[in-house]
Amino acid sequence: MDVKKFITLRNGVEMQGIGFGTWKSADGQAAYDSVIEAIKAGYRHIDTATLYKNEASVGKAVNECGLKREEIFVTSKVWNRSRGYDKTMAAFEKTLSVMGLDYLDLYLIHWPAIPAQFEDWNDINLSTWKALTELYKAGKIKAIGTANFFPQHLESLMQTEVQPMINQIEYHPGYTQDEVVKYCQANGIVVQGWSPLGNGAVLNDAFLGEMAAKYGKSVAQICLRFAVQNGIVPLPKSVTPSRIASNLDIYDFEISEADMKAIAAMPETGFSGWNPNEVDF
Repeated sequence: MDVKKFITLRNGVEMQGIGFGTWKSADGQAAYDSVIEAIKAGYRHIDTATLYKNEASVGKAVNECGLKREEIFVTSKVWNRSRGYDKTMAAFEKTLSVMGLDYLDLYLIHWPAIPAQFEDWNDINLSTWKALTELYKAGKIKAIGTANFFPQHLESLMQTEVQPMINQIEYHPGYTQDEVVKYCQANGIVVQGWSPLGNGAVLNDAFLGEMAAKYGKSVAQICLRFAVQNGIVPLPKSVTPSRIASNLDIYDFEISEADMKAIAAMPETGFSGWNPNEVDF
């Protein structure tokens, strides 16, 4: 199986096929040190968001890691309270300022506006997307996309001048969102997987433990390899140097087709509980 270490987006931009997540990495030394460790280990793809409240530390690490800015692919996301054209524009400029960067490689709408909360949910998503599109065309963002969008949320964006390049969703053994993945992959949208270790819950799963023993790998490595073999770009998070490194070490083995099917057939495990059509934030 040809598992690519770099993925090419629909606009020709290249992105490392595994990224380093920073959700719940506390702003300050913890977030800074984890990003520095990740870059030392070989990560060139760093994911953060305004919601994470660690953009400053992540940006500082990117600026001080010793590599050229263009060698690091940096993602952030506009939070729900900043959706809409004007607020998104302001939120983006604040993110750049806080991070100390001249541009972002990827900017995402963190969650869709939804019918359960807004009558004009589609208009909100489209106006937010308009802001991202203008920033992209101005060269301030190299690629744009969404997070946690279902096909119904994506359909109107797919009719616009610049189509989403990425959709970042919860993805791990025990929660694979097959319909969303199928839609995205059929429409040229690269899928990134947040919480690829199932919020930690799958790490103690007995079946995955057996699978890890069979391949001589950790459960985390099995989860990440499962993602990349399915064409998903996982975003593992850790603050432990040894785990940061081992999470990147998934290219020297291949999970068999039968075992891939067995993992895909797992019962729901480790789901965050956040259904994009039902969230109240």
